[in-house]
Formats: sequence, C-alpha cells, structure tokens
Amino acid sequence: MSRAQPRRLDRKPLIALVDRANRALQSDMVRRAQADGHTEVKMAHNAVFGTLHAGGARAADMAARAGITRQSMGEVIRDMVGLDLLEMRSDPNDGRAKVVDYSEHGLAVAGDGFRYLTELDRRLEQEFGEQEYAVVRDVLDRLVGVLDRFAAEADQASSSAGGSVG
Repeated sequence: MSRAQPRRLDRKPLIALVDRANRALQSDMVRRAQADGHTEVKMAHNAVFGTLHAGGARAADMAARAGITRQSMGEVIRDMVGLDLLEMRSDPNDGRAKVVDYSEHGLAVAGDGFRYLTELDRRLEQEFGEQEYAVVRDVLDRLVGVLDRFAAEADQASSSAGGSVG
C-alpha cells in the first residue's frame, strides 16, 4: 500500500511567511543592540523585551504573552538578572510572588531598542510607501484579531460540547 502524499502548496503558507518575518525582525533587533554596544543581548532576550513594560510584571504573565513556558521565561529572566538587565522584587500585592522589572542598565538597553523600532518603522514606511505599509500593518493586526476570534470560538465549542455530555 502506498501512503498518500500531502498536497504541495502552490505558494508558501502564510504561517511560514509570518514566522520568517518575525525571525528576521528579531534577529535585526539583536544585531542592532549588539552594534550599539549591548553585546550581552541574545535572541532569547526578545521574549522579555517584547513582554515587559514599565512598572514590571510577573514572569508567568510575561510567559503567557510570549507564548512560552513559565520555566523557559524563568530561565531567560535569570540570565538577564545576571547580566544586570533585569531585577526582581517582591510583589506588593502578593508577598510570595516576584515582579520582574528593568534595572537601570536594562532600561537604557530597552530604550535604545524602542528608539530603533521607531527608526525601523520609518525606514519600512519609506521602503514600501506610506499607504502600502499601513495596509501591511492593518492586515497583520486584523489577522491577529481573526485568529484570536477563531480560538475563542473553538474554546467555546469545546466547552459547550464538554458541558452537554452527560
């Protein structure tokens, strides 16, 4: 018996294009940080830089936003604490929990990164043109919304099916 071969797509799947763009953008951020003298910055640190906002956050919340495990986020955070990019303090609302925040050095690194993001945004807008770049951003934003809606619908259908068994 021969096994059925998966059908070949006539173009790259959207997920492959988005993944490649994401990896290229993240690599570019690390390359720029290192060029700016922040040689301690690694690709793994993007999970923190992309999810930690002013005022700090819990590691579990950051992990959920980054789509990685709490253990993985904890490992990255410990590395960044050791590099003096982050610091940890007790959560004022829960003495058992810790809040992660930028150290003074980490704020400088993150600030340079945000300035570069602004510059990169401007350069991409020049490259594609204002209207086309606005369309790219709008479509990606809408894509996230649609995928979130699909996930919520699937969760709802799953919980409805599970609740009606009996």
